Amino acid sequence: MNNNRPLNVLFLCTGNSARSILSEVMMTAMGAPRFKAYSAGSHPNGTVNPFAIELLQKNRMPVEGLRSKSWDEFAAPGAPELDFVFTVCDSAAGEVCPLWPGQPITAHWGVEDPASVQGSDDDKRKAFFNAYNRLQNRIQLFLSLPLSKLDRVALTQRLKDIGQS
Repeated sequence: MNNNRPLNVLFLCTGNSARSILSEVMMTAMGAPRFKAYSAGSHPNGTVNPFAIELLQKNRMPVEGLRSKSWDEFAAPGAPELDFVFTVCDSAAGEVCPLWPGQPITAHWGVEDPASVQGSDDDKRKAFFNAYNRLQNRIQLFLSLPLSKLDRVALTQRLKDIGQS
């Protein structure tokens, strides 16, 4: 891994409106300056879920410039060189992903989709809160890993274990 720049992390989900957006913001905030995070979707919704925005703002996380975008942006020439790619929803994990330049380490960190919850706004807020907490815990575990002391195989296994926690 290149130590002359922040390590780039891409979070993928089908719609890129909730889980991957939450992950992008949390990783960038919690991992700076060592990490820079991005998010994308295989079939982006085109908008960020308002409950995701509300939750991030309540947690004093930046929301300026967030947008739902295609993963094609990160496979195109000139895209950031990715070091890690995490899928955070089950449908994106099973899709055929683009070839990422630089052979990033990948793992699946599936979390139930809070945007699919039916019911009252309070039910939806609770689902977003639960997804946020689960993703935050996984990001904290990732950030605590001794990256420089783990080889690629060991790191891949640790990331897989985090996704099953």
